[in-house]
Amino acid sequence: MDFQPSILRDGSPMESLEKQLLCPICLEMFSKPVVILPCQHNLCRKCANDIFQAANPYWQSRGSSIISGGRFRCPTCRHEVLLDRHGVYGLQRNLLVENIIDIYKQEFSSRPLKKGEHPMCKEHEDERINIYCVTCEVPTCSMCKVFGAHKDCEVAPLQSIFQGQKSELNNCISMLVAGNDRIQTIISQLEDSCRSTEENSEAAKQELCARFDAFAALLEEKKTELLGRITREQEDKTGFVQGLIHKYKEQLEKSSRLVETAIQAMEETGGAAFLMNAKQLIKTIVEASKGGRLEKIEQGYENMDAFTVSLEHLADAVRALDFEPDEEDEFYEEVEEDTGDTEPERVVAGRAIPLCASITSITTQPPQTEGMMEG
Repeated sequence: MDFQPSILRDGSPMESLEKQLLCPICLEMFSKPVVILPCQHNLCRKCANDIFQAANPYWQSRGSSIISGGRFRCPTCRHEVLLDRHGVYGLQRNLLVENIIDIYKQEFSSRPLKKGEHPMCKEHEDERINIYCVTCEVPTCSMCKVFGAHKDCEVAPLQSIFQGQKSELNNCISMLVAGNDRIQTIISQLEDSCRSTEENSEAAKQELCARFDAFAALLEEKKTELLGRITREQEDKTGFVQGLIHKYKEQLEKSSRLVETAIQAMEETGGAAFLMNAKQLIKTIVEASKGGRLEKIEQGYENMDAFTVSLEHLADAVRALDFEPDEEDEFYEEVEEDTGDTEPERVVAGRAIPLCASITSITTQPPQTEGMMEG
């Protein structure tokens, strides 16, 4: 650690020597190594290097041969020095100053404490603080105890109070450190709880999405099934009607041919020729008119209202979806009080929606196709 010159209080020769050993840049004792400039002024090598680097920003560190040398101006006399490619590291070290600094520091470390270095009493400037007033809980001097403000107070040796309060302070520090450890433990637990909450929330979200996706898939499957039933009923009805249309067209074509044949017979002028075919033609027309009746469909045969699905109970169940309660008994009590339904999966008082049973129970009334035809 650098020597602090402010410790010396008196104007001794050592203090004068100290002033000569101060670096003009950092204003502290020269630190090794000390460089001596051509003008005989000294600097810390670190301070000299900082000045040189600031004055020569493009100069590169030792070992580089791209730029050789630079300019250096002494901060004391402003004398300019041209340095070689080594920069400040090429200046000569002042070993004499370094040795003087070592001797100075050894001399100072062996000197006894001075009077000014010990706390002195404010009331009695020549008296050192050497006792402790237990009554006022402040350190004081012997004169204050004999003649001063603490003459009626209880006092104790300074060292005993010092050791006691130092021990008490050490216990307080230990207690505070232990409290800090507990706080840090709580912080760690809270951070773990926060991370666990985030992880559990993410897992709950994924599970909820999976359940809703499965429920949506079940709805889509049921919708596909019901649409298929409607499509099959549509195909059955349209197929039957198309068959009737084909039969009626055949009958119409046959009847049209009989009409043409009858018209041609009516154009016959000869009685014998007309009578030869008229009787059989009349018989054929009468039989065709009696035996050619086809099936018919009842009114409203094309109606598909039987395939209407009621989803109100399912919509109510979806709107009532909620998370499970903490206790199973509360759930069943709420089911009985709110609805009285014997099927709790339809009430949804916080349950995780066993609605699959509800959706799979959706049915449609199949249309009655039998008996709707007339013969």
